[in-house]
Amino acid sequence: MFESKSGVLLIGGLGFFLFAFLSNAVVPILLYRHLPEQSVEQLVENNQNLMYQFEDLYVRYPETFKKYYGEPTQEAAAEALRLGRQVYIGEGCWHCHSQFVRPVSNESDRWGKVAFSEEYQNELQRPVMFGTRRVGPDLSREGGRRGNDWHAVHFFDPPLVSPNSPMPKYTWFYDGLSFDALLARLEQQDPKLLETLKAELGDDLAAKRAEVVAQLQARRPELAAELEASPDAPNKRGLAIITYVQWLGSWLEQYPDYENYVPLDEEMENPLE
Repeated sequence: MFESKSGVLLIGGLGFFLFAFLSNAVVPILLYRHLPEQSVEQLVENNQNLMYQFEDLYVRYPETFKKYYGEPTQEAAAEALRLGRQVYIGEGCWHCHSQFVRPVSNESDRWGKVAFSEEYQNELQRPVMFGTRRVGPDLSREGGRRGNDWHAVHFFDPPLVSPNSPMPKYTWFYDGLSFDALLARLEQQDPKLLETLKAELGDDLAAKRAEVVAQLQARRPELAAELEASPDAPNKRGLAIITYVQWLGSWLEQYPDYENYVPLDEEMENPLE
């Protein structure tokens, strides 16, 4: 066998395969077998970075948040994370985004800290979301880099915040413009008409929804059309996928993971205060 080039190549190939298997499978198991696999509840516990983002969703979208998750508790965050991971897998996000920063090609300059084994020892990484390619950026350090409102717009219509993005629209992550949001937009765009409606129908316009919509269809049809055409807030799946994305990298000491970092507790106030 060693007298022929093919035999040498065969032995060499098998040797490299064995070495790769030992270094990438056996050694990590031996090194981290003492570390218990964390549940979602354990991941959420004492994770202030994640809870800040989850509470921010509660403040930004109170109606839909209360409808689907109630209060921004750790239990609700765990529920959202589990669903968010299912949505991430079901919508094929893993096909265009990786969750593994490699120590090559200056990837740490683009995506953040190089991945380490311990961060994959949890329920949300079964199976691991390494991905298959990078049509979009690596997401393993995405948490906190952008606000929840940015992600809400991005999922609804990606090119609005990321020009030329090939990512599809996920309009089914939204319920549509709520009546309260319509009144808020009317107050901003045409306060005189809002006062007229209150004078004609009473201050409690929510109780006269049908009449208000009829009046708007006659006086401001373009605004009435937005009641169905525009998103007001992410629905249960939308809130869940945003929570999941904001969780990615939330376990790092530096969060968000980018240059000129300022800790959230120094840069922002608690959204619930």
